[in-house]
Amino acid sequence: MGTRDFRRVGVMGAGAWGTALANAAARAGQQAVLWGRDAPAMAQMARLRENQADLPGIALDPAVTPTGDLDALAAADAVLLVVPAQACREALGRLAPLLRPGAPVISCAKGIERGTRAFMSEVIAQAAPHAVPAVLSGPSFASDVAAGLPTAVTLAAEDAALAQALAAALGSTTLRLYHSTDVRGVEIGGAAKNVLAIAAGIVAGRRLGASAAAALVARGFAELMRFGRAYGAKAETITGLSGLGDLILTTSGPQSRNFAFGQALGAGTAGGGRLAEGAFTASVLVEMARARNVDVPVSAAVDAVLCGRLSIDGAIEALMARPQKAEG
Repeated sequence: MGTRDFRRVGVMGAGAWGTALANAAARAGQQAVLWGRDAPAMAQMARLRENQADLPGIALDPAVTPTGDLDALAAADAVLLVVPAQACREALGRLAPLLRPGAPVISCAKGIERGTRAFMSEVIAQAAPHAVPAVLSGPSFASDVAAGLPTAVTLAAEDAALAQALAAALGSTTLRLYHSTDVRGVEIGGAAKNVLAIAAGIVAGRRLGASAAAALVARGFAELMRFGRAYGAKAETITGLSGLGDLILTTSGPQSRNFAFGQALGAGTAGGGRLAEGAFTASVLVEMARARNVDVPVSAAVDAVLCGRLSIDGAIEALMARPQKAEG
């Protein structure tokens, strides 16, 4: 499986991240098929050679073919699934009947499915049983990747040779891919850091100061490590690009959608209008943590605020009033 050639890469989802990954695949020397459900919009993108809605000012690589044709997407040697986590199952339901058996489907979403508590690799296995699941995650803003700025992420698949082959096919001088077999660890880092980024945004929106921000990130990482360990992640994955690396990036400022969402909450304004995956992941992450007796106070506070069980000030007070304990 790992010796296969991935010369034609499909990207399902033509938002900012999907467009960026299509450009990255093309920059790596592959032919990229970028699919979006709005056929007229994809035709316009093909004509203008730019995703004006999501990445204005960044040209599509000549090797990127925008399309609204699912058959063209399914003909690719590997497919990057770049739709929101809660929409992955539905999207795969449309694509799965057209896929060739054994085609890798690489989740690029960062979340856990609500209701089922399924990670994205599990969603792929259930919705497209003839596909081979893989995941891609790490510290990466779409605009940076699309523009060819230096970025490093992790690609994981259960088969080491496949993970290595996919990383080699998508990597370039501007996008470095590390390969891994720790699928669960890579997924957990991507999902949990979004919830913690909302918390970091709230701290910024409430103007609680740099000391509070640093404490939040440090204690958030501690609970990310506990959650990861409980669900089988390797420690080196959680301390690597897809865990700590992505947490540092996404808690660094409002270029992160989740941080911006939290910042707006903290400031008492609307949620920013952009999709924040962490808002959907918070409740299911807390449910899964409780199921395995994992203490995740920061994530639980975010969930309580989002569900209206606590005010932001009440959540802050509850966190600060927790019983004294040794650090760990």
